[in-house]
Amino acid sequence: MSTPDPLSPGTHTVEIEGVVQRYHVAGTGPVCLAHPGGPGVTWEYMRMPLVEERLTMVYMESIGTGGSGRLTTHPHGYTRERYARALDGLIDHLGVPRVHLLGHSHGGFVAQYYGLKRADRLAGIILYDSAPLTGPEHFAEAARRMDEFARKNAGRPGLQDVLDAWESVPGLTDDEGTTRAVRGLLPAYLADYWGRAEEFAPALASVSAVHISGLDEDLTPDIIDDRETLALITTPTLVIVGRHDVICGPRWASELHDRIPGSTLVVLEDSGHFGHLEEPEAFARAVAELTASL
Repeated sequence: MSTPDPLSPGTHTVEIEGVVQRYHVAGTGPVCLAHPGGPGVTWEYMRMPLVEERLTMVYMESIGTGGSGRLTTHPHGYTRERYARALDGLIDHLGVPRVHLLGHSHGGFVAQYYGLKRADRLAGIILYDSAPLTGPEHFAEAARRMDEFARKNAGRPGLQDVLDAWESVPGLTDDEGTTRAVRGLLPAYLADYWGRAEEFAPALASVSAVHISGLDEDLTPDIIDDRETLALITTPTLVIVGRHDVICGPRWASELHDRIPGSTLVVLEDSGHFGHLEEPEAFARAVAELTASL
Protein backbone atom coordinates (compact mmCIF):
# COMPACT_ATOMS: atom_id res chain seq x y z
CA MET A 1 0.00 0.00 0.00
CA SER A 2 1.47 3.34 -1.04
CA THR A 3 1.96 6.15 1.47
CA PRO A 4 -0.01 9.33 0.64
CA ASP A 5 2.11 12.25 -0.58
CA PRO A 6 2.39 14.59 2.45
CA LEU A 7 2.07 17.55 0.05
CA SER A 8 -0.98 16.34 -1.87
CA PRO A 9 -3.95 18.73 -1.74
CA GLY A 10 -6.24 18.22 1.22
CA THR A 11 -6.09 17.51 4.93
CA HIS A 12 -3.30 15.52 6.56
CA THR A 13 -2.16 14.49 10.02
CA VAL A 14 1.22 13.45 11.40
CA GLU A 15 2.26 12.62 14.95
CA ILE A 16 5.14 14.71 16.31
CA GLU A 17 6.52 14.06 19.79
CA GLY A 18 3.36 12.12 20.61
CA VAL A 19 1.04 14.99 19.60
CA VAL A 20 -1.08 14.95 16.46
CA GLN A 21 -0.32 17.77 14.02
CA ARG A 22 -3.06 18.46 11.48
CA TYR A 23 -2.43 20.53 8.37
CA HIS A 24 -4.05 21.45 5.05
CA VAL A 25 -2.36 21.72 1.64
CA ALA A 26 -3.51 23.90 -1.26
CA GLY A 27 -1.85 25.55 -4.22
CA THR A 28 1.23 25.00 -6.33
CA GLY A 29 4.85 26.17 -6.25
CA PRO A 30 7.47 26.48 -3.49
CA VAL A 31 6.29 25.32 -0.07
CA CYS A 32 5.13 27.92 2.46
CA LEU A 33 4.01 26.95 5.96
CA ALA A 34 1.39 29.27 7.45
CA HIS A 35 1.18 29.52 11.24
CA PRO A 36 -2.05 31.16 12.49
CA GLY A 37 -2.38 33.68 15.27
CA GLY A 38 -3.88 33.84 18.70
CA PRO A 39 -2.37 31.86 20.22
CA GLY A 40 -5.21 29.40 19.86
CA VAL A 41 -7.13 30.79 16.87
CA THR A 42 -8.21 28.10 14.41
CA TRP A 43 -6.70 28.06 10.94
CA GLU A 44 -9.62 28.62 8.54
CA TYR A 45 -9.38 32.41 8.38
CA MET A 46 -5.86 32.04 6.94
CA ARG A 47 -6.89 30.73 3.51
CA MET A 48 -5.14 32.77 0.82
CA PRO A 49 -6.42 31.71 -2.63
CA LEU A 50 -4.37 34.28 -4.55
CA VAL A 51 -1.17 33.27 -2.73
CA GLU A 52 -1.96 29.64 -3.54
CA GLU A 53 -1.57 30.50 -7.24
CA ARG A 54 2.20 30.91 -6.66
CA LEU A 55 2.93 28.83 -3.55
CA THR A 56 2.04 25.46 -2.11
CA MET A 57 0.43 26.64 1.10
CA VAL A 58 0.59 24.35 4.11
CA TYR A 59 -1.87 25.73 6.64
CA MET A 60 -1.10 24.44 10.11
CA GLU A 61 -3.64 23.84 12.81
CA SER A 62 -1.29 24.86 15.58
CA ILE A 63 -1.01 22.34 18.40
CA GLY A 64 -3.77 22.79 20.94
CA THR A 65 -6.32 23.89 18.30
CA GLY A 66 -8.79 22.23 15.95
CA GLY A 67 -7.86 18.73 14.90
CA SER A 68 -4.34 18.95 16.28
CA GLY A 69 -3.57 17.40 19.65
CA ARG A 70 -3.24 19.16 22.97
CA LEU A 71 -0.28 19.09 25.31
CA THR A 72 -0.67 17.19 28.55
CA THR A 73 -0.15 20.55 30.30
CA HIS A 74 -2.94 22.27 28.30
CA PRO A 75 -3.72 25.18 28.38
CA HIS A 76 -0.15 25.85 29.54
CA GLY A 77 3.22 25.06 27.98
CA TYR A 78 2.64 26.40 24.47
CA THR A 79 5.98 28.16 24.25
CA ARG A 80 7.65 29.24 21.04
CA GLU A 81 10.19 26.46 21.43
CA ARG A 82 7.36 23.92 21.61
CA TYR A 83 5.75 25.38 18.48
CA ALA A 84 9.19 25.33 16.83
CA ARG A 85 9.56 21.62 17.52
CA ALA A 86 6.18 21.05 15.89
CA LEU A 87 7.50 22.94 12.86
CA ASP A 88 10.65 20.80 12.87
CA GLY A 89 8.61 17.62 12.77
CA LEU A 90 6.28 18.89 10.07
CA ILE A 91 9.13 20.05 7.81
CA ASP A 92 10.78 16.64 8.27
CA HIS A 93 7.50 14.97 7.36
CA LEU A 94 7.05 17.10 4.24
CA GLY A 95 10.54 16.16 3.07
CA VAL A 96 11.38 19.67 1.85
CA PRO A 97 14.93 20.92 2.55
CA ARG A 98 13.85 24.53 3.12
CA VAL A 99 10.46 26.21 3.33
CA HIS A 100 9.03 29.69 3.50
CA LEU A 101 7.41 30.39 6.86
CA LEU A 102 4.50 32.82 7.15
CA GLY A 103 3.42 33.73 10.66
CA HIS A 104 0.36 35.86 11.32
CA SER A 105 0.05 37.84 14.56
CA HIS A 106 1.18 35.46 17.33
CA GLY A 107 2.31 33.16 14.53
CA GLY A 108 4.76 35.92 13.62
CA PHE A 109 6.34 35.59 17.07
CA VAL A 110 6.84 31.90 16.29
CA ALA A 111 8.22 32.67 12.82
CA GLN A 112 10.81 35.18 14.04
CA TYR A 113 11.87 32.76 16.80
CA TYR A 114 12.24 30.01 14.22
CA GLY A 115 14.28 32.33 12.03
CA LEU A 116 16.64 32.95 14.94
CA LYS A 117 16.96 29.30 15.94
CA ARG A 118 16.60 27.28 12.70
CA ALA A 119 17.69 29.52 9.83
CA ASP A 120 19.04 26.53 7.90
CA ARG A 121 15.49 25.23 7.42
CA LEU A 122 14.08 28.43 5.92
CA ALA A 123 14.09 29.96 2.44
CA GLY A 124 12.13 33.03 3.53
CA ILE A 125 10.20 34.51 6.45
CA ILE A 126 6.94 36.49 6.22
CA LEU A 127 6.12 38.36 9.43
CA TYR A 128 2.51 39.32 8.93
CA ASP A 129 0.96 41.75 11.43
CA SER A 130 3.48 40.80 14.11
CA ALA A 131 5.64 42.62 16.66
CA PRO A 132 9.06 42.26 18.29
CA LEU A 133 7.65 41.87 21.81
CA THR A 134 4.69 41.10 24.04
CA GLY A 135 3.94 42.36 27.54
CA PRO A 136 3.03 45.76 29.00
CA GLU A 137 4.57 47.92 26.25
CA HIS A 138 2.79 46.01 23.52
CA PHE A 139 -0.53 46.08 25.40
CA ALA A 140 -0.25 49.83 26.03
CA GLU A 141 0.19 50.49 22.29
CA ALA A 142 -2.78 48.25 21.49
CA ALA A 143 -4.90 50.04 24.08
CA ARG A 144 -3.95 53.41 22.57
CA ARG A 145 -4.95 52.22 19.10
CA MET A 146 -8.18 50.76 20.43
CA ASP A 147 -9.00 54.16 21.92
CA GLU A 148 -8.41 55.71 18.49
CA PHE A 149 -10.73 53.14 16.94
CA ALA A 150 -13.43 53.92 19.51
CA ARG A 151 -13.21 57.68 18.89
CA LYS A 152 -13.31 57.18 15.11
CA ASN A 153 -16.40 54.97 15.35
CA ALA A 154 -18.26 56.77 18.15
CA GLY A 155 -22.00 56.29 17.85
CA ARG A 156 -21.89 53.20 15.67
CA PRO A 157 -24.24 50.38 16.68
CA GLY A 158 -22.11 47.52 17.90
CA LEU A 159 -19.16 49.61 19.09
CA GLN A 160 -19.87 48.89 22.74
CA ASP A 161 -19.85 45.16 22.02
CA VAL A 162 -16.35 45.53 20.61
CA LEU A 163 -15.16 47.45 23.64
CA ASP A 164 -16.73 44.89 25.97
CA ALA A 165 -14.87 42.12 24.13
CA TRP A 166 -11.62 44.06 24.53
CA GLU A 167 -12.18 44.49 28.26
CA SER A 168 -12.83 40.76 28.62
CA VAL A 169 -9.48 39.64 27.21
CA PRO A 170 -7.37 39.72 30.41
CA GLY A 171 -9.87 37.49 32.24
CA LEU A 172 -10.33 34.77 29.61
CA THR A 173 -10.09 31.23 30.98
CA ASP A 174 -12.04 28.94 28.61
CA ASP A 175 -12.58 28.17 24.93
CA GLU A 176 -16.12 29.53 24.74
CA GLY A 177 -15.17 32.88 26.23
CA THR A 178 -12.07 33.12 24.05
CA THR A 179 -14.08 32.46 20.88
CA ARG A 180 -16.68 35.03 21.93
CA ALA A 181 -13.97 37.63 22.55
CA VAL A 182 -12.20 36.97 19.24
CA ARG A 183 -15.43 37.31 17.28
CA GLY A 184 -16.42 40.38 19.25
CA LEU A 185 -13.12 42.10 18.45
CA LEU A 186 -13.29 41.53 14.70
CA PRO A 187 -14.79 44.94 13.83
CA ALA A 188 -11.73 46.59 15.40
CA TYR A 189 -9.40 44.28 13.52
CA LEU A 190 -10.60 45.40 10.09
CA ALA A 191 -10.02 48.78 8.46
CA ASP A 192 -13.66 49.17 7.39
CA TYR A 193 -15.72 46.44 9.03
CA TRP A 194 -19.05 48.27 8.95
CA GLY A 195 -18.59 49.24 5.31
CA ARG A 196 -17.73 45.67 4.24
CA ALA A 197 -19.45 43.50 6.85
CA GLU A 198 -21.43 41.46 4.33
CA GLU A 199 -18.29 40.74 2.31
CA PHE A 200 -16.32 39.50 5.32
CA ALA A 201 -19.15 37.66 7.06
CA PRO A 202 -18.54 34.15 5.64
CA ALA A 203 -14.81 34.09 6.45
CA LEU A 204 -15.16 35.63 9.87
CA ALA A 205 -18.14 33.53 10.94
CA SER A 206 -15.85 30.50 10.97
CA VAL A 207 -13.35 32.04 13.39
CA SER A 208 -13.08 30.21 16.68
CA ALA A 209 -10.40 29.94 19.32
CA VAL A 210 -9.04 27.77 22.10
CA HIS A 211 -7.90 29.26 25.39
CA ILE A 212 -4.09 29.14 25.53
CA SER A 213 -2.77 30.58 28.78
CA GLY A 214 0.48 32.21 27.69
CA LEU A 215 2.25 30.45 30.57
CA ASP A 216 5.14 27.99 30.45
CA GLU A 217 4.74 24.47 31.80
CA ASP A 218 5.87 25.77 35.20
CA LEU A 219 3.22 28.54 35.00
CA THR A 220 5.79 31.26 34.32
CA PRO A 221 4.55 34.00 31.93
CA ASP A 222 6.06 33.49 28.47
CA ILE A 223 6.98 37.13 27.76
CA ILE A 224 8.59 37.81 24.39
CA ASP A 225 11.15 40.50 23.60
CA ASP A 226 13.29 39.83 20.52
CA ARG A 227 14.50 43.38 19.97
CA GLU A 228 18.13 42.68 20.87
CA THR A 229 18.40 39.55 18.69
CA LEU A 230 16.49 40.40 15.52
CA ALA A 231 19.69 41.64 13.90
CA LEU A 232 20.85 38.01 13.86
CA ILE A 233 18.13 36.95 11.41
CA THR A 234 19.84 36.15 8.11
CA THR A 235 16.88 34.72 6.18
CA PRO A 236 15.24 37.01 3.59
CA THR A 237 12.30 38.55 5.44
CA LEU A 238 9.11 40.32 4.42
CA VAL A 239 7.36 42.41 7.07
CA ILE A 240 3.78 43.14 6.04
CA VAL A 241 1.24 45.13 8.06
CA GLY A 242 -2.13 46.83 7.75
CA ARG A 243 -2.05 50.58 8.27
CA HIS A 244 -5.10 50.35 10.56
CA ASP A 245 -4.08 47.27 12.57
CA VAL A 246 -4.86 47.96 16.23
CA ILE A 247 -3.05 44.98 17.78
CA CYS A 248 0.21 44.70 15.79
CA GLY A 249 0.29 47.94 13.87
CA PRO A 250 2.80 49.96 11.83
CA ARG A 251 4.87 50.98 14.86
CA TRP A 252 5.87 47.37 15.43
CA ALA A 253 6.27 46.56 11.75
CA SER A 254 8.69 49.46 11.38
CA GLU A 255 10.67 48.25 14.36
CA LEU A 256 10.87 44.72 12.96
CA HIS A 257 11.96 46.10 9.59
CA ASP A 258 14.57 48.39 11.14
CA ARG A 259 16.08 45.59 13.21
CA ILE A 260 16.10 42.74 10.66
CA PRO A 261 18.93 43.25 8.15
CA GLY A 262 17.80 43.51 4.53
CA SER A 263 14.13 43.03 5.32
CA THR A 264 11.36 44.42 3.13
CA LEU A 265 8.47 46.39 4.63
CA VAL A 266 5.06 46.51 2.96
CA VAL A 267 2.24 48.59 4.47
CA LEU A 268 -1.27 47.79 3.24
CA GLU A 269 -2.96 51.19 3.36
CA ASP A 270 -6.57 49.95 3.44
CA SER A 271 -6.18 47.01 5.84
CA GLY A 272 -6.31 46.25 9.52
CA HIS A 273 -5.21 42.91 10.96
CA PHE A 274 -6.41 40.79 8.01
CA GLY A 275 -4.75 42.19 4.91
CA HIS A 276 -5.03 38.92 3.02
CA LEU A 277 -8.83 39.35 3.24
CA GLU A 278 -9.02 43.14 2.97
CA GLU A 279 -6.47 43.69 0.17
CA PRO A 280 -5.86 40.19 -1.21
CA GLU A 281 -4.21 41.28 -4.47
CA ALA A 282 -1.70 43.60 -2.80
CA PHE A 283 -0.99 41.00 -0.12
CA ALA A 284 -0.42 38.22 -2.67
CA ARG A 285 1.77 40.48 -4.80
CA ALA A 286 4.04 41.30 -1.84
CA VAL A 287 4.43 37.63 -0.94
CA ALA A 288 5.06 36.67 -4.58
CA GLU A 289 7.77 39.31 -4.94
CA LEU A 290 9.65 37.97 -1.93
CA THR A 291 9.45 34.33 -2.92
CA ALA A 292 10.20 34.95 -6.60
CA SER A 293 13.41 36.78 -5.72
CA LEU A 294 14.89 33.79 -3.87
